[in-house]
Amino acid sequence: MTRAHDAGRRRFLKVFGTATGALVVGLPALAWTPDELLGQNLITLNPYLRIEPDGTTVIGARDPEVGQGIRTAEARIIAEELDADWNRVIVEPLDLGVTDVGGEPHWTYGHQMASGSTSVPAAWNDLRSVGAAARELLLRAAAARWNIDVANLRTQRGMVIARDGRKLGYGELAEAAAKLKPPANLPAPKPVSQYTLIGQDAGDVDARDIVSGRQHFAGDEWFGDTLVAVIAHCPYPGGTLAHLDDRAALKLDGVKKVLTIPPPSPARPLGTQQLAAAVAVLAEDTWTAMQGVAKLDVRWNPGARAAHGDDALTEAAATALQGQPEKAVRTDGDFATAAKRARHRFQAEYHVATIAHADLELPNALVKVDSQRAVIVAPVQNPRATFDTVQRLTGLAPDKIEIRLPRAGGGFGRFLEADYVAEAVMLAKAAGKPVKLTWTRADAFAHDTFRPFSAHKLEACADRKNKLTGWTHRIASTSRLAGREPRARWWLSEMHPDDLPAGLIDNLQYAWFALDSTLPRGSYRASSHAVNAFATECFIDEIAQGLKQDALKFRLALLGEPRKLSYRGHGGPVLDTGRLSWVLQLAADAIGWSKPHPHGHGFGLACHFTFGGYVAHAVEISMEGTRLVIHNVVCAADLGRVVNPLGARAALVGATLDGFSTALRQRITIKNGLVAQRGFRDYPLATMAQMPHDVQVILVPSQERPTGAFDMGFPSAAPALANAIFAGTTVRVRQLPIWPDLMRLL
Repeated sequence: MTRAHDAGRRRFLKVFGTATGALVVGLPALAWTPDELLGQNLITLNPYLRIEPDGTTVIGARDPEVGQGIRTAEARIIAEELDADWNRVIVEPLDLGVTDVGGEPHWTYGHQMASGSTSVPAAWNDLRSVGAAARELLLRAAAARWNIDVANLRTQRGMVIARDGRKLGYGELAEAAAKLKPPANLPAPKPVSQYTLIGQDAGDVDARDIVSGRQHFAGDEWFGDTLVAVIAHCPYPGGTLAHLDDRAALKLDGVKKVLTIPPPSPARPLGTQQLAAAVAVLAEDTWTAMQGVAKLDVRWNPGARAAHGDDALTEAAATALQGQPEKAVRTDGDFATAAKRARHRFQAEYHVATIAHADLELPNALVKVDSQRAVIVAPVQNPRATFDTVQRLTGLAPDKIEIRLPRAGGGFGRFLEADYVAEAVMLAKAAGKPVKLTWTRADAFAHDTFRPFSAHKLEACADRKNKLTGWTHRIASTSRLAGREPRARWWLSEMHPDDLPAGLIDNLQYAWFALDSTLPRGSYRASSHAVNAFATECFIDEIAQGLKQDALKFRLALLGEPRKLSYRGHGGPVLDTGRLSWVLQLAADAIGWSKPHPHGHGFGLACHFTFGGYVAHAVEISMEGTRLVIHNVVCAADLGRVVNPLGARAALVGATLDGFSTALRQRITIKNGLVAQRGFRDYPLATMAQMPHDVQVILVPSQERPTGAFDMGFPSAAPALANAIFAGTTVRVRQLPIWPDLMRLL
């Protein structure tokens, strides 16, 4: 198996620049000076892989690792095309790849982001080319050594093998291969029939370090003369500093400075997320800094507008949904006429609460900055956006900003923002020393970029044959794009015009209504797919029940004959109804949908298309008094060609359990204008005892282009659970979180 790299990641570049006899290959597609791919100026090439003389293959993983297994997946893609010996592969995380081209940043690696399960699809062609180009160079080097034609050679597990049986290891050929010119045209990738790594379980290259405690996160890094910063943020959204007396804090041994952070001008924000006004205590260690914060005499002015909780937003949504929509997202046919002619009519409202990310790793950043250079070490999902923020604050040239990407303890969209990095940079500049900033858990809740609140009003109608003839879905929500994009674009994060049942029903309307909120909002796992699928899939269940139809058969009939529907964005350009039907049938069969159900047990189904992946959940539950027991769960997924099945299964299991945990009890509330939640005690995650013992995952074999896996298993988990609860209790819960309403209605 792949071994851990004992040396630090800096060795990767150091050895790369000084070693002789190493083959180094960058990304051909981005090599605007292709001849330099294997040229002399190696350090600036920012390599993806290096083959050392002893045969060790070092592969660089470009995208941030936040637990989605991308380091393993990206390395497998290169190793497959290279025909590398996986037992001799070392995987190294790469920094943000940026060089200075005429004063503008040039992104060496192209895509570098952890968001929307886009890493594997974006990497697929790029990284296959990297591996294939290196393999061709090695073949040419061997052909020259033996003075035979390349056509007489093949590769296998890190060896070039001639037809007569002679063999040379890649390490023996690396020096000669490094002196060859790269191929003028990119070699064709391997035929699928020759795959030996892709599609086989690969574990996780970081697993040994994680379980042994050797895995380094940003909080483990340190510069020699660093000061630790702990911040007291203004608790009111948009509030300001009213009073500060820091004399008691400054008397503490070890406290060095007390600095204020004013919120930047709203007219020119630093990044997508506004900073909160804050006071920072800088000290020799974390404990002292925390004690310094406790000694501060600080008062805050509330913002111009108070924060409103979900109850107030529910009232606002009820009013908004009676008026004209902010955006008519999609209109097919004539719903009003279809409703008049219909035999059956249905309507329901669903509500989804504001929630927080609650990442295990708190926002933190280690920053060293002076007039010549800035070095940032932080959990980051969008390195380019972080770079933009740092450059705005420092004015440094692109190649003077180094952003290191250690593994992050979670993400789920929170680390797409760079507000905590901006704070650390501002403090380091003011202090004249490196700063290690750590947020508290309470501040992480109070200043999260929350998943928006939303209210869903749905109507549907069916003819005498129980066929759906009309559908409307109206959503009122606090768009996460408010304050970040022009108002005309706010709906884009909240509603997807091609989401099902669009394309399946002749008369259909999607419309979005704006709700105002002062709470910051941002991306969350699976974005609005997670909440919209809850409303849609539960409403379909309601309709099936109202029509006395089997929920599985009703869904399959709605999807109809397999066909490809146009789908713009988020995994398009097409949505294949046949692939969605198939995963739905697989999940239902695996849980025993058509078999007699145990007395008192409820079975629920849901399915959804997200970012190119087709996923269905089937859930079996029962109630033991007031205790919800989740007996069985099946998650069936068609993710296209799967690079690392073990990693994909882990992602789907994790998403399923996260979907249940989020759905059951999580909610952010507002009290006296402040976020009430301060920690996990009042923002409960589900315990192991509350979760199912096992989640059965079925991966559909596929030749289609690969998608990611991290987000796909999230949207259909909650509605399948809610539908199972209805089947087992006759209680129809129409809001997230489920638990309060379920207890009230039982």
